[in-house]
Amino acid sequence: MRITLTAVSTVAGRPAAVLARLALAVAAGDLIDAQVRTLGTGLWVLLTHTRGENDADVQRIVWEALDAGAPGNFGVDGFPGRLEGTGASVVELAFDERPNESVIAFAGASTATGAFNLPLFRTFADPFNTPGLVLSDSLSQGCSFEVHDSQQRRKAVFNAPEELYDLLAYIGAPGRFALKRAIPRATGQVAAAASTDRIAEVGGLAGHQNPIAIVRCEGDLPTLGEALEPFALPSFVEGFSRGSHLGPWMPVALDDAAPGRFDGPPRAVALGFEIVEGKLAGPRDLFADPSFDRAREEANHLADVLRRQGPFEPHRLPFDEQEQAELPAAASRTESRWVDA
Repeated sequence: MRITLTAVSTVAGRPAAVLARLALAVAAGDLIDAQVRTLGTGLWVLLTHTRGENDADVQRIVWEALDAGAPGNFGVDGFPGRLEGTGASVVELAFDERPNESVIAFAGASTATGAFNLPLFRTFADPFNTPGLVLSDSLSQGCSFEVHDSQQRRKAVFNAPEELYDLLAYIGAPGRFALKRAIPRATGQVAAAASTDRIAEVGGLAGHQNPIAIVRCEGDLPTLGEALEPFALPSFVEGFSRGSHLGPWMPVALDDAAPGRFDGPPRAVALGFEIVEGKLAGPRDLFADPSFDRAREEANHLADVLRRQGPFEPHRLPFDEQEQAELPAAASRTESRWVDA
């Protein structure tokens, strides 16, 4: 059976009200299954259906459910036609369900779009992270990566390993370029997808974002452990306080996804599911594991180091990369003071 897994995260809402509306859609046969989780101060919706990606009816169902959970939260009256561009993070992945379909749903809290560039690269293109790239006949055939340019609204596909350096030239700048999909050559099907909308581009909204990603695992794909391994070494991502700082990405259990200190450090959550005839079995909270304790300890240490920088870069992001426009506004107010030097 070909199914679509849709994941959506938003900044606020009442989970019980959202789940009640989605349950009606499941009962009506419009969806196969649906789950709602609290993600920090926001919501995380996961659902399965057979309508494919970008289906307007499915997106309307999700919109109405989210609106029931937080009326007026999106600042517009009525469904605008699609969820992308509303301030919600959206990712969808359509695939032919395997007999043992293992999926990880990832979410970031207090971070920004592009945060999944490094983890997805390591999972599907770095043999030091993923031994399957050396040991598996299917994975060793390589992978194609779809990259989106948030400034010029364009996309391109790069093949690894032959175009590895070209790929890194772009996804190494996650403030602008976001890795959207990973497609292993052996299967030809999308194995991983991430949200790419930036909240700073949505009118009236600014600040934190909860980017999300879906990764299929096992069989001809990376193992669950290979997909989790990139988070054992904390990387730096945009986010933290006011969405305007660099911070270490800390893997945490779902119950710890609400950032506190300086609205951070940025958090990463991973829920593992088995999908059986479209139904979501689980989840298993994959970062609620003591083997990630050292990663959390290191993330806290790196947060200490960065906080010593205060309002100075690189802890504070450059003007044009901040989710909030406070500093650019200050620059505008003082523009008349500047003269030729």
